[in-house]
Amino acid sequence: MEKMITYESLRSFAYVNDQICKQPVRGIVVSFFGLGTQDMFDADTAEGKFFAEKGILYVVPYNNPWAWMNRQAAAYTDEILDVLVDRYGLEDEVPVVSTGGSMGGQSALVYMSYAKRTPVSCVANCPVCDAVFHFTERPDLPRTMYSALYYENGTLDEVLRSISPLHLIGKLPQVKYHIFHCSEDRAVNKESHSDVFVEKMRQSGYDLTYDIVPGRGHCDLTEDMKVKYLQYAVEDVEGAAACKQGLTDGMF
Repeated sequence: MEKMITYESLRSFAYVNDQICKQPVRGIVVSFFGLGTQDMFDADTAEGKFFAEKGILYVVPYNNPWAWMNRQAAAYTDEILDVLVDRYGLEDEVPVVSTGGSMGGQSALVYMSYAKRTPVSCVANCPVCDAVFHFTERPDLPRTMYSALYYENGTLDEVLRSISPLHLIGKLPQVKYHIFHCSEDRAVNKESHSDVFVEKMRQSGYDLTYDIVPGRGHCDLTEDMKVKYLQYAVEDVEGAAACKQGLTDGMF
């Protein structure tokens, strides 16, 4: 099927804060939904306004609610960013930060490996890190993963590994990663997911921060942690933009 997302139709496929974003655009923050989310926004969100003030496009792709960052979800997200890059005359190397919580956190991490434009960092809240284990973690999950991966080639174990951040270590780019996880998470077990992922990432030499949120349940960040979550994304966009400007200035 031919690509069909245009700037004129974009708001049927994603939320974007571009109409209030300060110019020139300095970077893009992509935020992925958690499992089952079907929201569409007809007004600018708090996050959209926050990033707009800093000249950062904030994009929420309306991916399939059971997408699990399968190949279609990655391509769909790329297509949305293509439209924005073209609309605003951005360079292909524009800094992109990949973010999200729960399945959205898993999606943010997996997108790092499959994105057309490799993001400069990832910020994930209570992410599913071990998709192979998660398939067995709750009875509501197998149907969703089977739906996402139905047309993939390979065994169940092989295709689950293809969307499992833990099993993509080594294939993930060597950029910054910021992981948050709430200590009382009962939906995505911290010890089985982020604890294991963080340890193996650090053993593999990745640049990673790990913020544990005590006494909170799934994706329930405290106010100060919410600020930190957003600030990581801002700092990484600004850092990448400043680094690129420095390199450019050094050429003359």
